[in-house]
Amino acid sequence: MPNSIELRGKRVLVVGLARTGVAAALFCAVRGAHVTATDLRGEGEIPETGNLRSNGVALYLGKHEESILDRQDLVVTSPGVAANAPFLVAARRRNITVWSEIELAYRFLRDDCCLIGITGSNGKTTTTTLIAHVLASAGLRTVLAGNIGTPLVSVVDALERNTNVVAELSSFQLELIDTFRPNISVFLNLTPDHLDRHGSLEAYGRAKARIFENQLPIDAAILNADDAATVALAPSRPHLYWFSRKGAVDAGVYVRRDEILSRPSRSTPEATLLRLADIPIPGAHNLENVLAAAMAARLAGAEPSAIVKGVRTFAGVEHRLEFVSEIAGVRYYNDSKATNVDATLKALEAFPGRILVILGGKDKGSNYTPLQKPLREKGVLALLIGSAAAKIESQIVGSVAIDRVETLERAVASASHAARSGDIVLLAPACASFDQFQNYEHRGRVFKELVHQLQRQAASASQRN
Repeated sequence: MPNSIELRGKRVLVVGLARTGVAAALFCAVRGAHVTATDLRGEGEIPETGNLRSNGVALYLGKHEESILDRQDLVVTSPGVAANAPFLVAARRRNITVWSEIELAYRFLRDDCCLIGITGSNGKTTTTTLIAHVLASAGLRTVLAGNIGTPLVSVVDALERNTNVVAELSSFQLELIDTFRPNISVFLNLTPDHLDRHGSLEAYGRAKARIFENQLPIDAAILNADDAATVALAPSRPHLYWFSRKGAVDAGVYVRRDEILSRPSRSTPEATLLRLADIPIPGAHNLENVLAAAMAARLAGAEPSAIVKGVRTFAGVEHRLEFVSEIAGVRYYNDSKATNVDATLKALEAFPGRILVILGGKDKGSNYTPLQKPLREKGVLALLIGSAAAKIESQIVGSVAIDRVETLERAVASASHAARSGDIVLLAPACASFDQFQNYEHRGRVFKELVHQLQRQAASASQRN
């Protein structure tokens, strides 16, 4: 186990009790640590309090008391807790080690496992899921974890020999690592996001680029050759591989006409890996995701035939350009995971036009003016929801008809009345979900249920007629 530590008898404080924090607290408690956990939420807002207490975890809820930092050996944070939060600053002032959950998990990973880490502003979930799907299709032992839903720390104990651990990694997780080192790193792209937390695009990029920080020359880093901001962050130590949909690269995968070609190095001949017609998921951004996934899978040992099979059979990811239903010729798509402007731009690019788009939620310090051009060219109606509605309206006004509907329920109802056969109704909010929903998954599920209600109503009306 790389840089493993002994937790027995150690005093560990877990900050934040969402899914990741709960998993980290239980992980440490099982290993004999004296675990304390704190959260700004109260007792009734945290479902796992009973389970935590029964495993010996002491809870301090409702606020972060600096006094509980006394005599702590280690602080482990949930991704929702900012690295510069006053409580964590106070911990560092006391010379207490502060780690994110992925650093804790890394300390206990098997040495014979291959850790594949994927980061970027957009496409992480699709690429991570696709890599795991391709590797599993190739018959390789594979586990999916990280920011995608299952904390990395939750899979550590169940890992078998020679497992590929495919982990989605957010900037929030990477900014508090120490020795964390993926064998294969993937950096998809860098566009403005989470500026309310990181303060600037540069700081956000630095946090993500920590994925390369501990890699060695025997490791591999895969980057987007078409994204200048990503190219600027290319590391010097790991072996570099590139992906591009715009032209050939020295080492990596790239598009030429209707094919994806691969070339391990400048001195080796190129070979056809798969055809663009093999890709079942729409959009130029998904082509980039496939390129990155194919390169990672190839480095992890998947044969070209298995990559083709895996890509062809990939059904996509829930809440990411997910087709929901077609009602009276109108197609409804759920892209609730489009939580920033760039993701929404990519969603709009995936369709030819006549789009009614649902925008809004909790603002993350975003600039929505880049949406003007595609809305002017493709938009029929923008339906604005949530606390960011007024800001979005002020920045897209004049580019498309606007309806301030406030809620998702009213947005779906309004869209269904305004749309005509051949139109697309697209949930691609460009915002976080936390003003009205638990998370983007909750928002996406509500959207899908509202669409299914419309479908049932249409079917019932058809039967009556």
